[in-house]
Amino acid sequence: MNVAGTELTPSQLYDILHLRADVFVVEQDCPYLDLDGRDLLPDTRHLWLTDDRGISSYLRLLTEPGHYRIGRVVTARHARGQGLAARLMTEALEIVGDADSVLDAQTYAQGFYAKFGYVPEGDEFDEDGIMHITMWRRVAARTR
Repeated sequence: MNVAGTELTPSQLYDILHLRADVFVVEQDCPYLDLDGRDLLPDTRHLWLTDDRGISSYLRLLTEPGHYRIGRVVTARHARGQGLAARLMTEALEIVGDADSVLDAQTYAQGFYAKFGYVPEGDEFDEDGIMHITMWRRVAARTR
């Protein structure tokens, strides 16, 4: 699925938030405020894949001044190892096209994002008790 924030049904939003809480809050033992006011914006895109248990993998694509931001990339424990997040990243980058994009990766996942052209910039940082690094995919400057 590929749905704008304003087009989400209550059931879809519930399922998305449930998956994000299951992995980021419960599994990773990282209590944080996931609700940041950006999920329902008209230019926010929600991409996900489903299986017989519901949403199995998800990511959120935000529009920011001059670039896109990919975030909340998550796969349910039972669905890992099937390439689902890679499928969603590929779809997100089709939307991004020749624009620059940024993400804040958990440091262990740098190699995954590097496969899509993302390069670390800056120092690692602690976000809610988990080490992250900002990674950019700068395409716009190369295509001019």
